[in-house]
Amino acid sequence: MVRGTVTLVGSGELSGTMVETHKMLLSNLGPEEKVLFLDTPAGFQENVDLLSRRAVDFFEQQVLRRMEVASFKAKETMPAEEAERTYRLLGDAGYVLLGPGSPTYAIGQLKETPVPALLSAMVARGGCLVVASAAALTAGTHTLPVYEIYKVGERLHWVEGLNILGHLGLELVVVPHWNNAEGGNHDTRYCYMGEKRFRALEEQLPPGRTVLGIDEHTACIIDFSCCEASVTGIGHVTIRRSGAEQVFSRGERISFEQLTERFETGGNKIRPATAPSASKESSGEGESSFWIRMHKIEQVFHSALENGDTAAMVTQLLEADRLLWQAQLDLENPEFISQGREIYREMIVLAGTGISRVFTELPRKFESLVAGLVDLRENYRRQKNWLEADQIRSILQEAGVVVEDTRSGPRWRY
Repeated sequence: MVRGTVTLVGSGELSGTMVETHKMLLSNLGPEEKVLFLDTPAGFQENVDLLSRRAVDFFEQQVLRRMEVASFKAKETMPAEEAERTYRLLGDAGYVLLGPGSPTYAIGQLKETPVPALLSAMVARGGCLVVASAAALTAGTHTLPVYEIYKVGERLHWVEGLNILGHLGLELVVVPHWNNAEGGNHDTRYCYMGEKRFRALEEQLPPGRTVLGIDEHTACIIDFSCCEASVTGIGHVTIRRSGAEQVFSRGERISFEQLTERFETGGNKIRPATAPSASKESSGEGESSFWIRMHKIEQVFHSALENGDTAAMVTQLLEADRLLWQAQLDLENPEFISQGREIYREMIVLAGTGISRVFTELPRKFESLVAGLVDLRENYRRQKNWLEADQIRSILQEAGVVVEDTRSGPRWRY
């Protein structure tokens, strides 16, 4: 019986939007479990070691968990003893993260090695595998060669995936960056393919094969112990199969039957996967709808700015970007789009200044708080109330503040 989880991340695996997801996944593992970053997808890049260092720093500073790098950059040039060390690390690990790079490079390096089997075995015994962005593309039966098609111009095709999910009992095709909007003036949804090309790609898949689309800054946590998946992050997870799709939002759960066999009716609308967007005339939406949504985003953003909620600010910036891109696809009034972009740019400026203000004000407020606690402790000491005085000193020490008692009074430092 498989007892662990595979978490598929659309993007942002080393950003603030995924911190709580990592923490939640790690909370199900013991503190002694080894946490690893496998660098293979970016092994060909000159900055691969910097990417690994960033992952380690992110986990130590944001997730508050020690991480180690399991390096497997290139099997052709890797000494046998180093490869064996990496295999041993993976064999002992409880949590492994793979992220950015090239999906086809990762497959070429790992396909004929023990690594896929080691990762599957870790999940089977209760561990957690997190595959994000480029690495997420390799987890299923078929892998989209994004760079070869989008950058080089090769014909539309799939390559055989590592199919770690298949080895665990789920035959899926995983596509991250599902809602990508980087194209600006051209469609880059569906992992930079756009709708026209992705429709053609779907026709090349075996009949009935499930495509699992993961929005950016979104995770789909597949829990094999209870045979269901859940959605975290700020976007959606989409199941597409046999000409239909079903979309799931944050907090919603997906049964394995929905992933592999059938859609279920209920709160999630089933719709044609290739249906074009409704026109403004037929849907009753138009310029007024665009402005209602844009001003709602602006309103929520300003509320988040006032409350110092940086995560909510980022969410609204991403929503505004998505709305503007959709407006272009819907042939919205160019003047309205231009004005919407002005609001969007103003929000970016305000976000920068707001975050700067928070980092300027927090140290001052922290110093004021520490000074007050030091004075309170000194009052307890004068009253010979040593228990309360020692408790305050312990609280300060936990916050990284050292208090020194001198003849002229207490002094403190970080």
